[in-house]
Amino acid sequence: MTQDLHTPQPQAPTPAQPESLARKAWPYWLLLLILLIIDQAIKIWVKTHMYIGQEHRVFEWFRIYFVENEGMAYGMKLGSKLFLTLFRLLAMSAGTYILYKSIPNRALKGFPWVITLILAGGIGNIIDSVFYGPLFSSSIGAVAQFAPAGGGYAPWFMGHVVDMFYFPLYHTTLPSWLPWMGGEPYTFFSPIFNFADACISVGVIITLLFYGKQAAMAIDGAYNAFRALFVRRKEHRNPSDHH
Repeated sequence: MTQDLHTPQPQAPTPAQPESLARKAWPYWLLLLILLIIDQAIKIWVKTHMYIGQEHRVFEWFRIYFVENEGMAYGMKLGSKLFLTLFRLLAMSAGTYILYKSIPNRALKGFPWVITLILAGGIGNIIDSVFYGPLFSSSIGAVAQFAPAGGGYAPWFMGHVVDMFYFPLYHTTLPSWLPWMGGEPYTFFSPIFNFADACISVGVIITLLFYGKQAAMAIDGAYNAFRALFVRRKEHRNPSDHH
């Protein structure tokens, strides 16, 4: 019995290839990019249309109030300005590592989206700190100019974060029996913040409510990875230590 050489022979099924990390990651990078564009568009508009202390009342309880701060989200401070910027860079490096590791894990579900929110907020404020100082003139008493001829208001890595959202929802006077602020006027909500701060806050709140265990494991993994990297670099620089 002869076999027809022109008849196609059945082929063994090709094993399914795992979806590439790049294909899995692009929705998160797209969201991060969109959030960064929104954050920077708002900040640049405020920086180039308002001076520090200027206010636009959208509603009585919502105002665009331009301030700049050298600290973290909502004006909190952590050491010197340069230390804070470097701390932000280190924190965002850890956040990028956590996002990279969490994307392939189907069991984590929404956790990578939350990390993307926090990462976008952190990077948004880093952009202010790193680039705004040399790229803009001062906003004190005048609207800032982009790329001024005489140079910016601060060196690289020493810029101020632009804040503008102010929600004075409730005004009252604190009871006089309070030991520290008794009898003084009080406004809720008094901190002035930006879009990046809001991204960080929403991401942190969702993490605490729904992903606390995953976040703890991810932070521990990032710490061990950076520690191992540091040890390997140290061993590479000092090979004699192993002899």
